[in-house]
Amino acid sequence: MSKAPYVPPQVWTNEAPSGGQFASINRPIAGPTHDKTLPVGKHPLQLYSLATPNGVKVTILLEELLALGHSAAEYDAWLIRIGEGDQFSSGFVEINPNSKIPALLDRSVEPPIRVFESGSILLYLAEKFGAFLPKDPAGRTETLNWLFWQMGSAPYLGGGFGHFYAYAPEKMEYPINRFTMEAKRQLDVLDRRLAESPYLAGDSYTIADIAVWPWYGQLVRNNVYSAAEFLAAHEYTHVQRWAEDIAKRPAVMRGQRVNRTWGDEASQVPERHQASDLD
Repeated sequence: MSKAPYVPPQVWTNEAPSGGQFASINRPIAGPTHDKTLPVGKHPLQLYSLATPNGVKVTILLEELLALGHSAAEYDAWLIRIGEGDQFSSGFVEINPNSKIPALLDRSVEPPIRVFESGSILLYLAEKFGAFLPKDPAGRTETLNWLFWQMGSAPYLGGGFGHFYAYAPEKMEYPINRFTMEAKRQLDVLDRRLAESPYLAGDSYTIADIAVWPWYGQLVRNNVYSAAEFLAAHEYTHVQRWAEDIAKRPAVMRGQRVNRTWGDEASQVPERHQASDLD
């Protein structure tokens, strides 16, 4: 016997549990759920995060900056366990009122500057250190085009395709088809662009690549949602080439380990407070 079709009520209320992997941390209101002061280390930059695709964008950039010799990019990385609701503490909400990782506090200035949303953090750090963001207007604009492309596109990949393909409590054909169509369209956008140049903004590796790679590069490498076969990721040959080239960068390898609490032990550095933590 088939289910009766769902009919939305006139006014939605949060009465029935949503189910799924993240049901325990979903709620329809903002603000803190408990009081907790965030830890603060000795370095100018304090990062509060988890090694999700959004989280590793920032640790990759920080490790890339350190590899270039920017010692002022040294940072303390503190683990935020989003599955346990750490992002709803009063201290975290003070830095990011949206309660999403990553969040950064720059204590090299007075008063300290809070930076939230991964794209904003990448742009802030690139401008602060004058790296991975071209200075010429055309190169800068093309980089920002792709940075903001990722900001607008990834919710369809994560909250759309990833949620219904990997996390929803039951498989539903309509949303899986809808968001698979969009995920493949986005991969085709990237593939066509990367057929023209080695990196998204042109000949240089930039914060655009750092933003897009943890989602789409890891998607085609089968490290996001285990969906490479389902999406026929091998067809996107230029994305595959770009994804593998970036995966080989030492700073990318290091950045992926920070705030990571899963996988083999060698891949995990839950909290980083000095460079030797990644040795």
